[in-house]
Amino acid sequence: MSEKTLYPPMIEKLPEIDIPVPGVQGRLFQGTEMQAVFFSVEGTGEIPPHAHQAQWGVVLEGEMELTVEGRVRRYNRGDSYYIPAGATHSIRILSPLKALEIFDEPNRYRTKESQT
Repeated sequence: MSEKTLYPPMIEKLPEIDIPVPGVQGRLFQGTEMQAVFFSVEGTGEIPPHAHQAQWGVVLEGEMELTVEGRVRRYNRGDSYYIPAGATHSIRILSPLKALEIFDEPNRYRTKESQT
């Protein structure tokens, strides 16, 4: 894996998600009842408050601040988190970030290919 490669080739060949957030990319592993997304974020930024089905994630590299239902916590490499279904949450990206997130819904994200 070169320094410019975000993930190993087996992950990089997964379809890219369609996400309208500058500097954020994701590779989708599609299941029949869930989705897993390997996220990478180039710099700092914020994801505004939103809610959806349950989500579990782990920080692979970097640092972020996650607010769930008003409770703020900082997460670093190796830390995992769980967001219950319907919980309002937001994220502050504090450094370039890689994270793996699993969503308890099969249609949370669409791929760029499916948009054409």
